[in-house]
Amino acid sequence: MNKKQVENVLRDYNWMINEIKRQRNLLEGAGTNIVAQSGVESTLPKAKGEIGDPVAREVNRRDKKHTWIYNLERKVLYIQERMSIIEEEREKAVLECLLDGMSMVAVCRHMGLSRSHIYKIKDSIVDKFAQNDHFGHSGHKKQKLRHNKQSV
Repeated sequence: MNKKQVENVLRDYNWMINEIKRQRNLLEGAGTNIVAQSGVESTLPKAKGEIGDPVAREVNRRDKKHTWIYNLERKVLYIQERMSIIEEEREKAVLECLLDGMSMVAVCRHMGLSRSHIYKIKDSIVDKFAQNDHFGHSGHKKQKLRHNKQSV
């Protein structure tokens, strides 16, 4: 992910988590209220290019929903897998506030720091996540191990 994408995921993390939970709950009870057409409507011709069966339409809708949920989960996991990169206490605090859905103004008030300082901390977090992207999470651990071996 590039820096802009990381920023967007950090901003949207809280609602994505809530939406994943909500959609999973909805899909658990899936299939209980679907009724196929009956009577005269079932004998009428269907428009070209459209699926006439309401059950098939619902299956398509849910399939798209699964794909959407999967994409949200990938974004959330991207952040969760890289959280250990953040080691400075202020960065950890800002990251936790953002993941909890706090606005930047609320984070400034909470931490008692200026907006510019909070934005610098957030930018540092975003940079670390984006830099770590080409290594993946396991690459960060390998790099850390190499560094530790060199310093011994």
